[in-house]
Amino acid sequence: MRILIADDHAVVRQGLKQILADEFSRAVFGEASNAAEAIERVWKEHWDVVILDITMPGRTGLEVLAEIKKTRPRLPVLVLSMHPEDQFAMRVLKSGAAGYMTKESAPAELVGAIKKVLGGGRYVSATLAEQMATYLTTDAQTPPHERLSDREFLVLRLLAAGKTVSRIASELSLSVKTISTYRTRLLEKMHMTSTAELMHYAISNHLVK
Repeated sequence: MRILIADDHAVVRQGLKQILADEFSRAVFGEASNAAEAIERVWKEHWDVVILDITMPGRTGLEVLAEIKKTRPRLPVLVLSMHPEDQFAMRVLKSGAAGYMTKESAPAELVGAIKKVLGGGRYVSATLAEQMATYLTTDAQTPPHERLSDREFLVLRLLAAGKTVSRIASELSLSVKTISTYRTRLLEKMHMTSTAELMHYAISNHLVK
């Protein structure tokens, strides 16, 4: 079995390998420290499953997921993120991920999730399954943030967390001009006039904690 771990923190990659090696003794592990490397390794090599972080330098994990689904639609991708389920899980699953877990999950839960997605299933926690059921049965109008692109949604969360445009640009390895463009687009799509309004909306809708 071949497992690709895409995360920009070496300590996280090493920890995941140790956890999984105990259960999958014959597994071969590959690593990617950024989006470009992850996409290249998926294109050029065979993998049975990809463990993917959302927040990486350059292109986001959500964009990597989209690329993987275009080129390797049957390759299961398990997203493992620091972001709480209620903020990203639905978006990730709708984008084609085989599962979503937070980095606070227990090692045994990770092993179980890997086994499930390798078997062709999709992994969601009990809490997330309940949220999904509620989401599917509600007739409420789609909230504005659900209509944002993945990159716009990420920028919205970072702005709402009180980060400046220059700080966001540094974290995402993008130019200040690009982030400013995203901010302008957010204001237009959300029908708002200031960052303060965006922050209030995000906090009110529990998009940041």
